[in-house]
Amino acid sequence: MSTATTAANARHPGELDDLLIDAEVDDVQVQQAAPPTQRAWLLLLGLVLVALNLRPALSSLSPLLGQVSERLGLSASSAGLLTTLPVLCLGLFAPLAPRLARRFGAERVILGILLTLAIGILLRSTLGVTGLFVGSLLAGASIGIIGVLLPGIVKRDFPKQAGTLMGVYTMALCLGAALAAGASVPISHHFADSWAIGLGVWLVPALVAMLVWSPQARQGHGLHKVAYRVRGLWRDPLAWQVTLYMGLQSSLAYIVFGWLPSILIGRGLSPTQAGLVLSGSVIVQLVSSLSAPWLATRGKDQRLAIVLVMLMTLGGLFGCLYAPLSGLWGWAVLLGLGQGGTFALALTLIVLRSKDAHVASNLSSMSQGVGYTLASMGPFAVGLVHDLTDGWAAVGWIFAGLGLGAIGFGLKAGRALHVQAVSERV
Repeated sequence: MSTATTAANARHPGELDDLLIDAEVDDVQVQQAAPPTQRAWLLLLGLVLVALNLRPALSSLSPLLGQVSERLGLSASSAGLLTTLPVLCLGLFAPLAPRLARRFGAERVILGILLTLAIGILLRSTLGVTGLFVGSLLAGASIGIIGVLLPGIVKRDFPKQAGTLMGVYTMALCLGAALAAGASVPISHHFADSWAIGLGVWLVPALVAMLVWSPQARQGHGLHKVAYRVRGLWRDPLAWQVTLYMGLQSSLAYIVFGWLPSILIGRGLSPTQAGLVLSGSVIVQLVSSLSAPWLATRGKDQRLAIVLVMLMTLGGLFGCLYAPLSGLWGWAVLLGLGQGGTFALALTLIVLRSKDAHVASNLSSMSQGVGYTLASMGPFAVGLVHDLTDGWAAVGWIFAGLGLGAIGFGLKAGRALHVQAVSERV
């Protein structure tokens, strides 16, 4: 086993400084790179702006989904496929990120993929049904690749501030999602109820991020050589438990992104009100996404924390679906607190269950690739059930199945163990 493995085993398994996984997998030169000096603040600004663009393409569609479906003649099943496609691409394209980064450099890849994200947003708002689906595919693939690379750059260039900047990264994700969820409908109304402008306006922050990020692509670390490989991960039960917990909790999250406004509109809210509820719930995630990992690592394992945040998530979902609308904001807050915690704990488990950074890198790729592919089935199932029942009440069974499954696998993944994979130098 490598010296890196021995050193990792000597650290306390609850340390959060290793939470950010190196996206350029197993690259010795990247892990030993010195922190930046003069470009540090420009890099930080670029990281925040890029992170802000990783959710609007997902959360901007759901408040406008009814209007889009009506104007383009989409069935609920087709709308479900539309909400599923980007999430599916998150999983399918995430494993490409390390390969692209090793060949072209992470900074250059992010700049190029920001361009494909912008093209995807443009296509889905200009070319009717075909553009809507092709653009969603491009946007989802772009987000899946960038989402793997950004944390690695943070860990590489800011190793001593990695834990703090993970919080900043998560806050930027949530803020981008909340802004898009809350502003898309008002923007659409301002421009004569144009759903295309409500979706297409999120091209602007992507272009701004490209402009600010472009110096990093010119100054990037360039090409690197792979020095380690990991054996035994895909045969390890604990690795699959972490992966399935990631996938099931993510499925609930993307159901909320894709369908919560439609559910609330079906219960009597206006599209603007429904978008604001989703936006408020996502903003609340900032609190638990920062606090849940810290609290979870204070105990002997993470099982209790996993159960608590998932019960909060289910309580919020059932409240939004069935409870009187007079208490809706309370349920939305509970949902946000639960989902912020479930997502943050899913990321934390990747590190806590790994013996060293090389294993963690590969477990991160496995859990995101397989997990997000699994997660994509949730939004599609909601659309299909709504189409079959012509209502929303039956989707509670989907919530219950996914939530209980996440608790079951989370109880296994939350034990204070390590996956039995080995990293070795090649």
